[in-house]
Amino acid sequence: MTNQQVIILTEAASFQIKEMMKHNEEEGSYLRVAVRGGGCSGLSYGMNFDNTKNDDDLLDEQFGLQIIVSAEDAPILKGTEIDYKQSLLGGGFTIENPNAIASCGCGTSFRAAGRESTPEICE
Repeated sequence: MTNQQVIILTEAASFQIKEMMKHNEEEGSYLRVAVRGGGCSGLSYGMNFDNTKNDDDLLDEQFGLQIIVSAEDAPILKGTEIDYKQSLLGGGFTIENPNAIASCGCGTSFRAAGRESTPEICE
């Protein structure tokens, strides 16, 4: 499966990701966005650079970045917007997932219908 938009990446996020790729010598890699078990609400987001696209990965290109999401994670992540915001205290990625039915104050942990995991204690 390929060429399906699951993630919405803002221009600010794509700029920051490209800078991180340069810094880590990962230019030309895919950006993998994933859902993992764990976190305060039971699930957490994962973003990393990956050199391998699996047969069941969905592929999309935005702002010159190749984004991959596994077919298993796609329904939970469909429509998720990833942005990067800068403030006086620093910057960071923000994730807005329309499929999250609950989230934690940390901003990286959530719960989604149909995919349960055991929550951890929030610190």
